[in-house]
Amino acid sequence: MISAEDETQVRPPQASAWNIANALTLLRIALVPVFAWFLLHDGGQLTSYRLLAAAVFVVATATDRIDGDIARARGEVTDFGKVSDPIADKLLMGMALIGLSIIDLLPWWVTVVVLIRELGVTALRFVVIRHGVISASRGGKLKTALQAVAILLYILPLSSSWHVLAVAIMALAVIVTLVTGVDYVLRAHTLRKTSPRAQLLRERRAAAALKAAAGDDEVGEPAVHEAKAPEPATGEKALGEKAAPESAAGEKEGREAPAGEKAVREKAAPESAAGEKAVREKAAPESAAGEAAAGPGAGPEV
Repeated sequence: MISAEDETQVRPPQASAWNIANALTLLRIALVPVFAWFLLHDGGQLTSYRLLAAAVFVVATATDRIDGDIARARGEVTDFGKVSDPIADKLLMGMALIGLSIIDLLPWWVTVVVLIRELGVTALRFVVIRHGVISASRGGKLKTALQAVAILLYILPLSSSWHVLAVAIMALAVIVTLVTGVDYVLRAHTLRKTSPRAQLLRERRAAAALKAAAGDDEVGEPAVHEAKAPEPATGEKALGEKAAPESAAGEKEGREAPAGEKAVREKAAPESAAGEKAVREKAAPESAAGEAAAGPGAGPEV
């Protein structure tokens, strides 16, 4: 959704809706029930009331032209005026068409066709109002003018020759009504694609898509590293497991070597002691014998 701050940036400031042009539009809406009462009074058979209905209709349609000129001249064109002005026109024209069909001056199929188009365009305006306001086009103004002239000719109690002219103008008004209805549909579609709001939404979607793509890339890189990491770890583990027994065997041999040396020393020590003892025992008698032999010979010489 677009925040109020974004809306302020997208939409330029406008004049106040409380102005003369909008007041005339509201006056036209207020005249609709008055016109309906005069037109339908006594089944539309009284000439005086038909003339009063025609007078109210002329005043109401005149305000349509006046309010637009005032709004443009005073720089008071507002979104309220752009929406309410076509609605006021449709209320007035719709009531006139329905009233003429009720008093059997206009075929109902004409009223139904025109009303479907008018209601459809009004609904379309409200559907796209978030993107902007679809103002009345030149074709729409021509349609309104043709309808107004034809309706006025139907309301006035004129001769049959004027009635033929009224039928011809109404037929042309129906054609223009359908053509402009298609034009409004195309304009609404274009507005939804090209409005500042639509451009802002597209920019936000593009930024969100780029952010999501960047997030996917960041998530994908650690996954690749995690997938590759176990391979060297497995190789190192295998080398470590292979080298461990060899190292343990070496340490065991190292412990066994001092034990062997100790056994050799322990074995050699008694033998060495026994040899030394035997040598001393053998040498002792010989030394004693030598001393005995030398003793008697030496005494007489002295």
